[in-house]
Amino acid sequence: MISLPLLDSRITFHDRMKVLGLTGGVGMGKSASAQLLRARGVAVVDTDDLARQVVEPGQAALAEVREVFGAGIVGADGCLRRDELARRVFADPAARTQLENILHPPIRAIWRAQMEAWRAEGRPLAVVVIPLLFETQAEAELDATICIACSAATQHQRLLARGWSPKQIEQRLQAQLPTEAKMARANYLVWTEAGLDVHAAQLDRILRLLG
Repeated sequence: MISLPLLDSRITFHDRMKVLGLTGGVGMGKSASAQLLRARGVAVVDTDDLARQVVEPGQAALAEVREVFGAGIVGADGCLRRDELARRVFADPAARTQLENILHPPIRAIWRAQMEAWRAEGRPLAVVVIPLLFETQAEAELDATICIACSAATQHQRLLARGWSPKQIEQRLQAQLPTEAKMARANYLVWTEAGLDVHAAQLDRILRLLG
């Protein structure tokens, strides 16, 4: 499948930086898309990277996570015990909501600030990778959205290859909108079932359409 443009005809761009949101299900190719876009000179910020930054030792969000989830969530080295936190929050929707309420505001503040900096530099295009883009209603701040997707079977195999158990996979999937819902709401779709060259060709076509 070589690019499935789903651009809303009502979207218009002017002489300003275009801000695109990139989302998709876990294991479907968001990181590969970000790498391909960066290689094409596109400014990209990934909120997964920001999520790690905001819980580094000394950060306010880490202190809040510790207060909510207990001192044991931080190791002797002062670093967040990510596996333990994931074990808790993906087994408990209420705990996951607590964590999201702590992390999402500072993450959004950082990527907003990055967009303003790139806008001031005169960049023509920037992309923010947001796994929970539609879940957090971030699309209201974006010019258009791209959904990265593949079949459920391929997604499952990719996640098993990461060493995830079937239970972990199911928990992660339950924590996000179904892929079909993301696809339906996005302006563009990139299908990652084939090789990286096909993946790249779809992104190239979208970039040309955005012009």
